[in-house]
Amino acid sequence: MTERSSHAPAPDVPVPDRGVMQVRVRYCECDPMGVAHHASYVPWLEMARTEILRDAGVTYAQLEQAGVFLVVTKLELRYRRPIRYDDLLEIRTRVVGGSRIKIRHEYEVAVAQRAGRAPGPHDPGIPLDGVCCVGLSELACVDRTGRPQALPDWLVAADT
Repeated sequence: MTERSSHAPAPDVPVPDRGVMQVRVRYCECDPMGVAHHASYVPWLEMARTEILRDAGVTYAQLEQAGVFLVVTKLELRYRRPIRYDDLLEIRTRVVGGSRIKIRHEYEVAVAQRAGRAPGPHDPGIPLDGVCCVGLSELACVDRTGRPQALPDWLVAADT
């Protein structure tokens, strides 16, 4: 294993252990029936993950310039209900652990609005909690050659 990268930019503020981002489902992300394609969820999760870093004042681009690359080693999604074209989604992300090399996130993809309104308790197409998909990802830190390296200290999850 290579040494910890001391050149990774330190954040302006502590990296939050959770974040929330909204995204509207685009037509190009749906099948002909207006249902979001299962592959559309992966970019939404990545966007939400990177926004947590951005909230601390660090971008993925800055990490990569410093030789710190985070690669997905595990991704799990469980689809509970369909998400549809033009739904406004709330992507909720939590850092849930990891190790000196890996970091894990959990996700909830919830419908915040359907047809311009907050979902009601009697809408059979949306669970009562609004969460239509849950997920988990694990990312490993590697150097420019793809060899594992330790995460920057400030990025290691607090419970490791």
